[in-house]
Amino acid sequence: MKVKILATAALMTLAAFGSASAADLSAPAPNYYKAPPPPPPVSTFTGCYIAGGGGYGFWTQDSFTRSTAGVQLSSNVTNGGKGWFGMGQGGCDYEFTMPLFSGWSPRLVIGAFGDWDGGALNGTNSGIPGGVGNERMSSAWFAGGRLGYVVNPRFMTYFDGGWTQARFDSFGVSAVAPVPLAAPLVTVGANTYNGWFIGSGFEYSLDILPINGLFLKTEFRYSQYGGNSGVNVPITLVAGGAPLAFLNSQKSVEMISTELVWRFNFFR
Repeated sequence: MKVKILATAALMTLAAFGSASAADLSAPAPNYYKAPPPPPPVSTFTGCYIAGGGGYGFWTQDSFTRSTAGVQLSSNVTNGGKGWFGMGQGGCDYEFTMPLFSGWSPRLVIGAFGDWDGGALNGTNSGIPGGVGNERMSSAWFAGGRLGYVVNPRFMTYFDGGWTQARFDSFGVSAVAPVPLAAPLVTVGANTYNGWFIGSGFEYSLDILPINGLFLKTEFRYSQYGGNSGVNVPITLVAGGAPLAFLNSQKSVEMISTELVWRFNFFR
């Protein structure tokens, strides 16, 4: 009898252990090694982009008139204009590390871009003997490259440069001597000037906003126009006809602009 009681007790003990083991197996073990959260997104200036904005500009010129035979008719005159403009831009950049001396490895950016500016930079042209007119720079395009230095992951400074063309509209010239006249007597033709430009600016990541890839850019740009493109600007009667003379004009433009940039293949 005692043997049966002991055997029964042993079986009940084994059954209890089995139930406890099954219960333990059914509950997953606690995970003390969870993966760390992903790091916050890091800004990068790599990517292609589109941008839009505007600014304010000044243009100046040194000009004189000459006859159709090539004889200079007036002394050299300096004048110019100013006004607001809007602009659109597109380009691509690549950010990389450049190992240099003493272990210094700055983050640099190289890129290429093009933009178009349109507006009304109005001014006065008094380079025509005895007359004065209102001259306007109405548009310009720029194409070039830039080299930037990444100060920190969100902020870059840069220099750029390249080629440009500027369009100056035709304008009428009214006589101021010997008697001032309101109505124009002659017209200076519209002309497209070729030139070069250099600039400098900074770009700042707006990663505090919910839209990825937004940057804010501000730039100062200087352009020089002239050469053969500014030598033979025709001066004709308002009624038309063959040129009476030519305007020889060398122009320069200074512009400061701010743009909102969207880097649409922005890598994070």
